[in-house]
Amino acid sequence: MRQNSAIIHMPTDHYTVLGIPRTASAEDIKKAYRKLARKHHPDLNPNNADAKKKFQEINEANEVLSDPESRKKYDQYGDQWKHAEQFEQAKREQGSRQQASGQGGSPFGAGGMDEEDLFSSMFGGRGRQVKFRGQDYQTELRLDAEAAYTTHKQTLNVNGKSIRITVPAGVENEQSIRIPGQGGPGVNGGPNGDLYLTFFVAPHPRFKRVGKDLYLTQELDLSTAMLGGEITVDTMDGKVKLKVAPETQPGTKVKLKGKGFPVYKQEGQFGDLFVTYTVKLPTALSDREKELFRELAALRNTASA
Repeated sequence: MRQNSAIIHMPTDHYTVLGIPRTASAEDIKKAYRKLARKHHPDLNPNNADAKKKFQEINEANEVLSDPESRKKYDQYGDQWKHAEQFEQAKREQGSRQQASGQGGSPFGAGGMDEEDLFSSMFGGRGRQVKFRGQDYQTELRLDAEAAYTTHKQTLNVNGKSIRITVPAGVENEQSIRIPGQGGPGVNGGPNGDLYLTFFVAPHPRFKRVGKDLYLTQELDLSTAMLGGEITVDTMDGKVKLKVAPETQPGTKVKLKGKGFPVYKQEGQFGDLFVTYTVKLPTALSDREKELFRELAALRNTASA
C-alpha cells in the first residue's frame, strides 16, 4: 500500500533543538547531533510521529549550525538568517541615501533609521518594503518498494494545500528532492519558498536493494542442484524461468541483467538482479532413500580411492 504523510517544520531555535548553548564548539554540535539522531531515528521509532518530527528538526538544526557561515547568519538574524544578504543590502542602501542627503556618518541613529526599524521595514513594518522569498518547507513521503519501482502520481497535503506530484521510478530511501515554489508564501510579493520532499522507502519482503541492483536468495532442492534443471524465479516485474547447471554448489550466484531496480530519472534503464542459491537437504528419509544414499556414498568412496 502506498502511504504518505506531510509534516511541516516551522521555525524553532536550533540551539534548543540540539540542547546546546550558543557558545557550543563545532565538536559539541557534532556530538549533540549524533546522540539525538540515534535516539530519534525513524528506524528505531516506527510509527512514532513525534520522533519523526524531532528527527527532522535535529537534521535541520545540524545543517545550519554545523556550517560556520550559516551559523554566523543564524546567530545574527535568527529564523530570517536566509535573508541576511538582503538585509545587509538594505542597510547599505539606507546608508547611501543618507550620504546623498548630506547627513553623512552612520546610517543608524542621529535621525536615521536604526537597525531594528530597518529590519521591521523589511518584514512589513514602516518605510520601503523589500520583497523576500518565502520559507522553505520540509515533508516526507512513505512508499513501499513496489511503489518506488514505478513512476506514479501522488497527492501531498502540505500546510492545508494539496500538491499533485510525479514520483519518478527508482527513488531511494531517504532521498530528498526539491519542488520549486511549493513552500511558504513570499513576503511583500516575493516568490514562494520551495518544498523539500524526503522519501522513506520500505524494504521489500523478498529482495534486498542496493542502489539500482537487487539481491535474491533462491532455494534449490537437492536433485535439481545435483542434476540441473529449470526453475521459476520471482523478479520485481514478474516471474522468469532460469536454467540451473548440474552440480550447482550452495552459494552459487547468477546475474539476471536488467532485472534489478529502475535507475532514477533514466527511463528504460535498470540495474541487475543477483540470485544466490541455497540447497535444501531432504529430511524424514525412508529406509529405501537411506539405502540409496549409502550406495551413493559407497560409489563416491570407491571412485576417490
